[in-house]
Amino acid sequence: MDFYRKHVRSDCEALLRRFQKTQSVRFEVFSNIWKEMKFAQIFSGNPNYNKKAFYHLILDIAYCYFLPPFSFQIRVGGLYLLYSIYHSHPASTSEQLQIRVALKDWEDVKNFEKDAMDAQHLDVVYILKRLMICKALQFTAMPTLLLYRTKRNKQKPMLCEQFIERASRPQELINTQLLEEMSNIGELYKKMKTSIISQTTTPENAFVNLIHKEIVPQLCTTVLEFYNWQQERDIIDEHKNSHERTSSQQEHSKRAKLLASIKSKAYGEASEASKSHHHRQAEKSFSAEEDGSFLKSRHSRVMKPSLRNRTNKQIHMTGDLGKEAIRATLISQLVTMDPALEEKNKNQRRFKF
Repeated sequence: MDFYRKHVRSDCEALLRRFQKTQSVRFEVFSNIWKEMKFAQIFSGNPNYNKKAFYHLILDIAYCYFLPPFSFQIRVGGLYLLYSIYHSHPASTSEQLQIRVALKDWEDVKNFEKDAMDAQHLDVVYILKRLMICKALQFTAMPTLLLYRTKRNKQKPMLCEQFIERASRPQELINTQLLEEMSNIGELYKKMKTSIISQTTTPENAFVNLIHKEIVPQLCTTVLEFYNWQQERDIIDEHKNSHERTSSQQEHSKRAKLLASIKSKAYGEASEASKSHHHRQAEKSFSAEEDGSFLKSRHSRVMKPSLRNRTNKQIHMTGDLGKEAIRATLISQLVTMDPALEEKNKNQRRFKF
């Protein structure tokens, strides 16, 4: 199943990335993307795989996007993905598998439900309630199954940076309730200080301040400045990315134009060369026909004399040797003996024992 994990994760990220571009948390938008991508056909890719293990694999990958540190929109997309996968599985109701929810993650799920309810995202709350009513959630001690003799040194997958929520600790820490409490404490401190100063006669106690006078507006301004800085930084990053994309596209277009110009020049020179070659051939043939020297123009290479002619020029023989040298010799003549020598050998007496 490790072979399918990478491909299933890439498919889920592609679906969530398209859902993120819509900047919406409505289930209708998600269902349209689901239908356009034909994501329900993920179970009909390979009929030879273990269906139960593959179903567990898809649920585990989709469940990761339902938890922090991902943004609220991505977590909503993860919830919709779990709901869609659970109801699009081709197995029967008796074989229907459940979504494992660890006890350590239940608090994050309840906080997510509370945030959705406060923001009046009723379709998100409805989908979560439907999963609970259908008993699709299985509450377990661990998020994954613990098996005997299994490898623990598994590489953790790299989280997509586009899905992770930005740092918002100052906004979470300094909320309206905290500011109201701090302002109430400041007013009580002022009242108690005035009452104590009125009872004492020493004027030095009036200049004692245990808290800052304008701490609440200062906190508000600092949080707003941090939020504005984040927004500006995001805009600058987007501009940089767009500028890099445009610059890369311009470089590619310049390179393509340069290659096209080089090719056009090369083809132009080749065509001109072929035309000039044909023109020269025509001129040569025309001049050769006029002058009667067609063979000379075609065969411009200097013909060297043969070895026989060169030896005849260098060596001068007279008499019978000269005649024999001019006459062509046969291979049979080189093998046979001279007739005078043959007769001499015949006339000799053979040795007798």
